[in-house]
Amino acid sequence: MSGAQVGQAMALADQLGFNKCMLGEHFIIPNEHIALSGDHYFHTPVALSFIAGHTKNLRLSSSVSIVPLQNPIVQAKAWSTLDWLSGGRAEAMFGVGWLKEEFDMLGVNFHERGKIADEYIAAMQALWTMDAPEFEGKYVSFKDIGFAPKPVQRPRLPVWLGGDAEPVLKRVAKFGDGWSPFRTPPEKFPACIDFIKSQREYDGRPINVFFALEMLNVGAHHEVLDDPRAPGTRSKQKILDQIGWLSELGITETIVPLPPGISGLAEYSDRLRWVATEIMPHIA
Repeated sequence: MSGAQVGQAMALADQLGFNKCMLGEHFIIPNEHIALSGDHYFHTPVALSFIAGHTKNLRLSSSVSIVPLQNPIVQAKAWSTLDWLSGGRAEAMFGVGWLKEEFDMLGVNFHERGKIADEYIAAMQALWTMDAPEFEGKYVSFKDIGFAPKPVQRPRLPVWLGGDAEPVLKRVAKFGDGWSPFRTPPEKFPACIDFIKSQREYDGRPINVFFALEMLNVGAHHEVLDDPRAPGTRSKQKILDQIGWLSELGITETIVPLPPGISGLAEYSDRLRWVATEIMPHIA
């Protein structure tokens, strides 16, 4: 699919009333990981800005941005620019990353990535929300500065956190508006949500939860598993049953997976139209 076709597909999704476009992110992939992970990844805020120009209502999200790999001031500027230019449609989903070789090639300490992520997110939120931003940390510090444009959304640009470990759940409680589990068994989602809301730093704000059924087939290092719930289907009732099951577990957002055999823009567009007609009207 070409860039022009991506724009066409997202314009159609926007017209049909789809909620959100989500893009993954890696910056560089070592050869030994390409077979499982691929190597075609956009720079997320750049690509989402392109999509913003083809749409009017579609939310614009990463899934996920690897937050320790870029200077937080640069990241904060990218996301606030996207939010400002799109009229307040940006959502940042941050993760700490798992591919050590990528960290090594970018000169970032893999073993400190969790601490770096916490500090970077706090610094970005200071830049987005404070009239006179200042921050003092181990990895980034600033004061006596101006930072504009601020995000259009208030009180700040929404932040989601992706991942499964306990530190991720605590990060959601401290910083997040949403959580995106990857390897957590769905049956454990309610307990994880309760854990997030039990943390001292959780202030009662709404916590959304996104889960894509496709992730049931993806292992920790992108190896393909064999969960029968994961593949896409052309059965309307099965899709509605899956969405109902996820909703009962606390999921507020999901993706209708593509069935096998979809190829090219025309077939993808037909699938979008089918989901918009057959599935979306039945979802509250």
